[in-house]
Amino acid sequence: MANFEFPSNMSKVYNVNTSHPLIQNEQQYISYKKYVSIHSEDRDIIKYPSSSSFEIELPEDITNVSTIRLTNWTFPSNYDTFSFSNSNITMSFKVQPFNPSSQGYSVPLYDEIFKCLFLYQDTNFVIKIESGFYNPIQMTTELTNKFNYAVTNVIINYFTDTTGSNYNPITFPTLLEEFKLSGGYRNFIIVYNTVSQKIWFGNTTDQFKLTNSTQQSVNTLLDNLYCGSKQQIPSFSNWGLPGNLGLTRCDTNSISGTQINETNLANKLLEYVSYNGIITPRFFYGDVFPGDDGYWLLPNTLLPGSEVNWVESTYKINFMGTSYFYLEIDGLNCIDETSPYNLSEFTITTNETNGIVNSSFAKIAVPTTPISQWFDREQLPYKLFFPPADRIRRLKIKLRYHNQQLVDFGTFDYSLLFEFCILNPQTPRKWSNAQGGGHIK
Repeated sequence: MANFEFPSNMSKVYNVNTSHPLIQNEQQYISYKKYVSIHSEDRDIIKYPSSSSFEIELPEDITNVSTIRLTNWTFPSNYDTFSFSNSNITMSFKVQPFNPSSQGYSVPLYDEIFKCLFLYQDTNFVIKIESGFYNPIQMTTELTNKFNYAVTNVIINYFTDTTGSNYNPITFPTLLEEFKLSGGYRNFIIVYNTVSQKIWFGNTTDQFKLTNSTQQSVNTLLDNLYCGSKQQIPSFSNWGLPGNLGLTRCDTNSISGTQINETNLANKLLEYVSYNGIITPRFFYGDVFPGDDGYWLLPNTLLPGSEVNWVESTYKINFMGTSYFYLEIDGLNCIDETSPYNLSEFTITTNETNGIVNSSFAKIAVPTTPISQWFDREQLPYKLFFPPADRIRRLKIKLRYHNQQLVDFGTFDYSLLFEFCILNPQTPRKWSNAQGGGHIK
């Protein structure tokens, strides 16, 4: 085979190594902002029926992203302060009935009511309020009606239970009709003190106990019946309806005038007064009910010898609901968040925190109460990419409270405006002067 020699100039023709690239990189960038508006109603509603968690595709790929932040938003204020998911729509109590015969007074209807409630004096009456948002007057009206309704149902069942050992087929039908015509059990009166901002529980005849210690057991039973979003971490402040009403976790017994001696009466003159020789609470700032002059709880005139019983809540009411919720975006979270302390093996055996790093993208305040719409702008937190992110195409959004419970907007829509700061590398641009004599860069 003949030897073949390359031309001497071949290496020059195919030499691609050069220290002068065709497009020179001068490390210059142009920064500009791109805004994207997202509406919750634009999601795939079939795939994401709840607007509190969904994924959405952006109108175009956004490249070379250096920072992202939430710059504008509008949300509906339609939340329920009291709901099944918040575990704060139930509470329980016990009744220790007044015995008319102890005062030498006997009426067939009241005697049978005493017998009925005496049989149930160790039974918890459980009430459930309507889910929603309450003002103090609405709440006390709801509680008054529900407390009395719970006792009324027990008394009606007592009169209609033909299998009961005390059932009397001759007298019970007549007594039941008389009981219904009288309006049922109406001894509970629950009011709100607008000055102290506390709720007072009262009963015109019977002693009672607010069994707040059973709240955890009731919530556990109800949780098994509820399939929606619930809080995922323990809460020591929002533990149930009694907590919202200003009560403690301990059982609270009612007090009466006979349990207050003259010393205590003198020390609490602004709360307890003598009305026709009977000690009773009074609000001196004005009427609770029109024309009552602050005497909102008076003895039952139909039962001589009875006295009023009451409970004053320990703390002020808390009906405002949560003040913040969090926006999470997969891959973009930049805010660290603490978690409630819990006594567990982890907290006992380690000195590490149980907080969450990069738990959310934005923290959004709730500045108004239902029902309304609020607008706000300029979130300070932002997500920084260094080097810039090559491409962002989709956003996976979740809105939840601090306790990890999803925000429930129902059928109401909301809108978010995101600001993307983009860094685009620039290439040198050269052109020749039309008149010759060089070029301009």
